[in-house]
Amino acid sequence: MAELSLEDLVANRTMSPEMAATLAAAARERRSLLFFAIPRLAGKTTTMLATLDHAPEGTPIHELSTETEPDLGIPDPPDGGYLVMHEIAQTDFPHYLWGEPVRRVFEALRGGGLSLATVLHAGGYEEAFSIILERNEVPDADAALIDYAVHIRSLGPDWREPTRRVVVELHEVTGVEGGRAVVNLLHRWDEEQDRFAVVDEPSLLAADGEELARLAEDFRGRLEA
Repeated sequence: MAELSLEDLVANRTMSPEMAATLAAAARERRSLLFFAIPRLAGKTTTMLATLDHAPEGTPIHELSTETEPDLGIPDPPDGGYLVMHEIAQTDFPHYLWGEPVRRVFEALRGGGLSLATVLHAGGYEEAFSIILERNEVPDADAALIDYAVHIRSLGPDWREPTRRVVVELHEVTGVEGGRAVVNLLHRWDEEQDRFAVVDEPSLLAADGEELARLAEDFRGRLEA
């Protein structure tokens, strides 16, 4: 279980109830998820794990590692679970993947039956997808299997002790064309007014606007309880 829940992240104003509802619905439907931020300690992994807590009960969570060779921990046959890359990064940590292992993970998504949750360091969705597409040479069609991209910011003068973390944008990924992600902005944080705004409704989710509104109200109700 995650150290913090989506309810906690709504309560500390990392995200809005509407953002939490979209992420919870995405996990319930086993949608593939990308979380990114600069700098470190911005809450990428925390937000990812809080979201995965809303996957259907019993959903397998496979934490991938270069120490689990030759398959990185990818199940064969697919079991309906989540493949978790703790970070797409060029380091010696076994749970951080780069290059050929990253491509293998995306290849495993092609036939369905598996979903992805991963994290990387980037300052926007364009940079995040550039890291996946260009630096890790993931084909457009494979990168397009990501459904939602979540941009988080760390606030405060010292990144090592942030005063607050905020989901500044939540995008739905509708495709990848010519090495560029095609996205639809669903939610954003207005820094000047310090408020969250709903920009559009998702088109990929089976959950409709009424269901998402009910989920958001549930998160809001827990906050007020």
